[in-house]
Amino acid sequence: MRRTMVGLALLVAAACGAPDKEEGGPGGPGGPGGPDEFAPGEACTKIDFVFVVDDSGSMAEEQSNLATNFPQFISVIDQYQASDGTPLDYRVALTTTGRDVTYGLAIPGFPPITQTDHGDNGAFRQNCGMGRRWLERGDPDVAGTFACNAQVGTMGPGMEMPLLALELAFGDRMADGTNGGFLRDDALLALVLLTDEDDCSRKDDGFNVADTEICEGSPALIPPQEAVDFLDGLKQARGRWATAVIAGPGPGDCTSAFGAAVEARRLGEFVGLTGENAVFSSICEGDLSNALHDAINTFDAACQAFPDVD
Repeated sequence: MRRTMVGLALLVAAACGAPDKEEGGPGGPGGPGGPDEFAPGEACTKIDFVFVVDDSGSMAEEQSNLATNFPQFISVIDQYQASDGTPLDYRVALTTTGRDVTYGLAIPGFPPITQTDHGDNGAFRQNCGMGRRWLERGDPDVAGTFACNAQVGTMGPGMEMPLLALELAFGDRMADGTNGGFLRDDALLALVLLTDEDDCSRKDDGFNVADTEICEGSPALIPPQEAVDFLDGLKQARGRWATAVIAGPGPGDCTSAFGAAVEARRLGEFVGLTGENAVFSSICEGDLSNALHDAINTFDAACQAFPDVD
């Protein structure tokens, strides 16, 4: 009998200590994509997962918790069956939130201090014995290898740009062949963004910023709508991609066993613009199992409603 990702998600959530969802919404009982509303017709048979993980100095605990919970996440994916009864054809890639950027850090009473950061620029990480820049069904120890690869370190740029990282990953890094071969036209693109800061995406260099204003108010910041439009164009339709953002929900900062997270206003706007194929979960719950559970439910609902494109 066909097993849905939502049903498996509830089993995995129980194992991880996550509560069952009672409210409506994508993937939740009673909402779009809930178990009672699944139609037996066509659904996607392939999903391309991409994790964008913050590798700045405050992210060690979150990366460790992602690595701890990913085996449960992948166990759900491994057991999911497409509408024809075949196992889901999935790929999993990971990049980080930083790009190469040079800017002046303004300190009152002193000339700006030049700061140069080096990031992955959207390149998918290939570590821990990986034979390519992503993992897929049939690879040995997908969960263990991803858990190793997800430990991206904390020496990355302090100016987090997850939305621009998506544009770079599927734009420049596809064009130059770095991430070539990953993206499939007939697969749902499932994006997980994990950060304890707000998005600071900008494409310019040589600017001056005050430390407290890095992500606030500059007209050079990429509008979240640009990221949505880019992904719509990439996948040819809104319903062919979905996203789960795990960040600070606001209002204001929040704290957990991981430390503090700022309110991610721009990422919240990105989720709101994406609509029903998006979910925002709090990084301040102190455990990522609930957030990954929310992600699975959202991706399952998107997979069930995956539209054809002529």
